[in-house]
Amino acid sequence: MLDNLLNLVKQYAGDAIASNPAIPNEKNDEVIAEASNSITGGLQGLLSQGGLKDVLKMFGGQGEGIENSQVTRQISGGFVQNLMDKFGLDNQSAGNIAGSVIPGVLSSLVQKTNDANDNSFDIQSLFNNLSGGKTSGINLQDLLSKVKGGALDLDGDGDTDLQDLLLLFNKGGNSGGGLMDKVKGFFGS
Repeated sequence: MLDNLLNLVKQYAGDAIASNPAIPNEKNDEVIAEASNSITGGLQGLLSQGGLKDVLKMFGGQGEGIENSQVTRQISGGFVQNLMDKFGLDNQSAGNIAGSVIPGVLSSLVQKTNDANDNSFDIQSLFNNLSGGKTSGINLQDLLSKVKGGALDLDGDGDTDLQDLLLLFNKGGNSGGGLMDKVKGFFGS
């Protein structure tokens, strides 16, 4: 999965990285790897900090669109900071690179994940990899379908949050243990 992500970043690196005079040519591969690491690390950070609903909304095509999503803003911000810290770029140059690369890569990642004919990424493997296996046993494709259908606001409070997921997993009378503990642990509860 990580190799596929790196290849995806390379597709979007073009002028933003390879032809950018702010980045010496001998650093292009390092900056591309940093973009891939920033995406992976950003998604892992969101998942570990209770951002599952934002990530699921992005993969489900819900919300404000990928360019303006909380997920994209957070990952781009981390990438900008890494470009400034590791490669000495100024804020504007780093921001331009992040703005050219991150939304396109995330958009393509979402598209590939949702394309049944494209097996380069699948939602279950992606989340299992990003969560260190914490999502194994959780049917993420089903959750994603519910996000797409707007069916995850189970408590009627107008949003999708931990309470909605707990209600979803409690439908069968499960009062905890096993899958329920995974969901609670995943959200840090």
